[in-house]
Amino acid sequence: MNIDSIYFNSRDKACKSPFGAVPCGEDISFTIKAHEGVIKRCRLIVEEKIIKGNYDEVYYVEPIEYTLKKDRYSTEDCKEYWSINIKFNSIGVYAYYFEIECGEDKFYYGNNSNEYSHTIFNWVGTGGEGRLYKKADGMPRFNQTIYVQGFKTPDWAKDAVYYHIFPERFKNGDKSNDPNPKKRGFYGEQYIIFHKDWNEKPCTAQDNEDGICCNDFFGGDIQGIIEKLDYLKELGINAIYLNPIFQASSNHKYDTMDYHKIDEAFGTNELFKEFVGKAKDKGIRVILDISLNHCGLNSIYFDRYGEHDGIGAFKNGIERPESIYHEWFTFDKELKEGYDSWLEVPSLVTLKEVDSYKDFAYRDDNSVTKFWLNMGIAGWRMDVAPWKSDTFWKEWSKEVKKKNSDALTICEVWWDSSKYLLGNQFDSTMNYLFRYALIEYANGGSAKKFINILEMMRENYPKEAFYCLMNLLSSHDVPRALYELGYDESANYWDIALAKERFLLCTFFQMTYPGAPAIYYGDEVGASGGEDPQNRATYPWEEDGGRPDYGLLNEFKILVKLRNDYKVLRRGDIDTVYVDENLVVMIRRLENQYAIIAVNNSQGARSANINISKLDLPELFTNPLDIKNKLNIDGDVLHLKVEGLRGNIYISMRGD
Repeated sequence: MNIDSIYFNSRDKACKSPFGAVPCGEDISFTIKAHEGVIKRCRLIVEEKIIKGNYDEVYYVEPIEYTLKKDRYSTEDCKEYWSINIKFNSIGVYAYYFEIECGEDKFYYGNNSNEYSHTIFNWVGTGGEGRLYKKADGMPRFNQTIYVQGFKTPDWAKDAVYYHIFPERFKNGDKSNDPNPKKRGFYGEQYIIFHKDWNEKPCTAQDNEDGICCNDFFGGDIQGIIEKLDYLKELGINAIYLNPIFQASSNHKYDTMDYHKIDEAFGTNELFKEFVGKAKDKGIRVILDISLNHCGLNSIYFDRYGEHDGIGAFKNGIERPESIYHEWFTFDKELKEGYDSWLEVPSLVTLKEVDSYKDFAYRDDNSVTKFWLNMGIAGWRMDVAPWKSDTFWKEWSKEVKKKNSDALTICEVWWDSSKYLLGNQFDSTMNYLFRYALIEYANGGSAKKFINILEMMRENYPKEAFYCLMNLLSSHDVPRALYELGYDESANYWDIALAKERFLLCTFFQMTYPGAPAIYYGDEVGASGGEDPQNRATYPWEEDGGRPDYGLLNEFKILVKLRNDYKVLRRGDIDTVYVDENLVVMIRRLENQYAIIAVNNSQGARSANINISKLDLPELFTNPLDIKNKLNIDGDVLHLKVEGLRGNIYISMRGD
């Protein structure tokens, strides 16, 4: 009995149709096949997948069994086909596997055991072809996303190219509001540091004798961003994502002191409104970042040091039950600080999901969420989303869309974000899965593994969300891409040059793949830096004594323009038609426009001969980046050669 002939592939339409995530209430066909007589009985087991917190707990509940029927025998592959059609009537993330009886033996067919692991997450089972197991316990399941019928994300988000700014470090446009160590303190009796040299390194906790961190400032502000709007427009971006700008003690501003007020070192509410208007005039939307999970220790709501009028819940270090904010917080003498703080960071006080806080955060007309939407922002990026309940985000999302149906909602989630992208919470996510996979590939990793991870995302996410994912390479929470690709201060010139080649390969792919590319400020001119805070250094403006890499900047402009010029690169369907250990070839289609995209992560040239007889491609393609780089098609064979650490693109319009 050949049990090895049992086969199921979640990405093969002969095994599962339709592909990927499916709207609630639609039929899904499941088919498993094997040599004649191998399968005696087969059941499909479907379970709801429950994910708690920051992927801290994952388990499966309410299994339902469906019996497959043997419906045909194919002489083409000498296989029996066992099938069933089922319908999911509730949205959610589900898991499934097959229980198979073969003679007297019982086996389980589940997801493969491929791993996709990083320090942030450990993922086993990446979709596609599965495998047999002797026991169901601990077996990786296949994933099935069921989302809201009619789920639509803001249409503009599919065309977005983000520029991600850490406001304190981008540009100092108004020196009169620079943080003054003589007038501005940190927490309690702690101090702040102001760098007189814009190009100094940010301070680490080790730099300060008392271990304080996040208390050093350079003077970046909103006026500085306004002054550089023309620069951003010329770069080709059409959306700015800003890390928090609200009144707060730290340089990162996630320890919010007052949610309704711009930090005085950044400007004023009036200046921010002016900035949003000027950006809009240039076709640039503004996305704000906020944490509704925690506020600052010295906020007007908690007031640990008694710095504010009114009564904070912990004013002067004394619990104040009479405070209107008291029920927002958890007080417990058993806790280290006497109150609940996020990840036990004393300055970040956890906010509870009580009605009065929800009114303040998103329900009331003057709630934080609606206050800034009224200022004209285009949407929100929500910090540490897994630390708030699904109910919280569902309610919040309704209020956002009620206020502005075209507002974009983005969650910060570091693992598979399927549970947040069902059409009732968020439109998009910060796509760290994309980042890790692409950087690993550019550093010489397996192209097959790289594409497998991308296909896992395409399979798990609704198409509406997939095409507006925030595809980032760097951020304020991870080392910059150039650093990850080999450029650090100890590197010699060759290492730097190699890192930049790899970086441009990543950027080329980022600009030609579905989803919204995100450029972290300064990456485009060669900024590098490791873990926080070195990834939050200042932009190296030449007028401020920096040394921007204008050659790299020019390459970025070309690649961003490429994306903006061709709609097929933003919205076209995608198929991977060739993968080996280094070379990836994809075809994108949108109406009568086609693109062939090839990337090579080897340092040497790679070639491929691809049978295109079934691809129905136009005859004439041109390379918009290099007109001398011709596409060689010989009958039904496409001959491709891609130089080391390069990407090729060929565009065609059928009917030209």
